Parts: sequence; structure tokens; C-alpha cells
Amino acid sequence: MNKTGLRQTLLKTRQSMSVGEWREKSDRICTQLQTSALFTQAKTILAYFTFRQEPDLTLLFTDTKYRWGFSRCVGKSLVWHRWEPGDSLEIGTYGISEPHPHAPIIDPAEVDLILVPSVACDYQGYRLGYGGGYYDRLLSLPQWNTKPTIGIVFDFAYLPQLPTQPWDRPLQAVYTEWGSN
Repeated sequence: MNKTGLRQTLLKTRQSMSVGEWREKSDRICTQLQTSALFTQAKTILAYFTFRQEPDLTLLFTDTKYRWGFSRCVGKSLVWHRWEPGDSLEIGTYGISEPHPHAPIIDPAEVDLILVPSVACDYQGYRLGYGGGYYDRLLSLPQWNTKPTIGIVFDFAYLPQLPTQPWDRPLQAVYTEWGSN
């Protein structure tokens, strides 16, 4: 199956989950991440606000041990801003919650870990995104390409192999509700 067909099938499956199942699986992913050395050793973590029933990591964001960063889509790039619980959010270009544009920008040198939203990931660490190329472009930049990355997906979207392109870069790890690869 090509990327477009696979993306549509997996998004349909994800969005067909009941709220209870989605919440339970999301909470389990949070619990699994909290046992990860990549996560526990980090100080500044880039994450995402759930969209289209992606795994919800909100439970993690109240942990003040970490500094959290979230992206804004600016043109064809992601700009990362500092965010704390209680800070205002706005709805961005794609209907995704984003930090306020005046929130402090995070310097790539500060970042210890990137939690990458994904439609699917495979056993080699390759990810299938929404097709906009935002994370592909980000992770190919010199200031970002050495940062540890964890793909976040539900188990049904963790597949043996995905179709890849020459510019695709594997993530360092993938987490589902059952743990890591």
C-alpha cells in the first residue's frame, strides 16, 4: 500500500477508537515513557498537543521537572516555544493547538528529546506523518538531526515496514501502549 492509502486507513482506525479506549491507551503510553531513560534523563522535551485522536501526552505536561516545548507552524517550518501548564494556546493553521507567538522560543541547544507525533512507525524507526514534511525538514537540519527522537503511536500503527523515501530519517525509538521497540 502507498503512503496515502496507508495514512487514510490508519487515521480511520485511530479515529474509530472510543474515547475510553483512546484515553486508556494514551495513559499507558505516558506510563511507558516515564520509564524510558531517554525521557527521564531529559530536561527540555519537545512534544505535541494531540490532534485527530493522536496519543494524548497531556498527563506528562504537568511534571515541572521538565521544560516543555511545543511547535508553531510558520511557513513550511516548525518554530518551538516554551510552554507551561496555564499558558495560553491558540489554534494554528492546521487546527492544531499552538503556544502563543510571543512565548519564548526554545534554542535547539537546550533540547534533550523530541516526542514525535506519527500516523505510524515501523520496526526500523521510520515514521509516517501527515504528509506535510514538517518533521522531515526539521530533523534534517544540522541543529536538530542529532537530537534523540521518540515516535509516539498506538500499537496498531506500529508496523513491520513502511514505504520510505531517501530523505526519511529513522527515529531513535518508538513507544506504544506496550512499551518501546
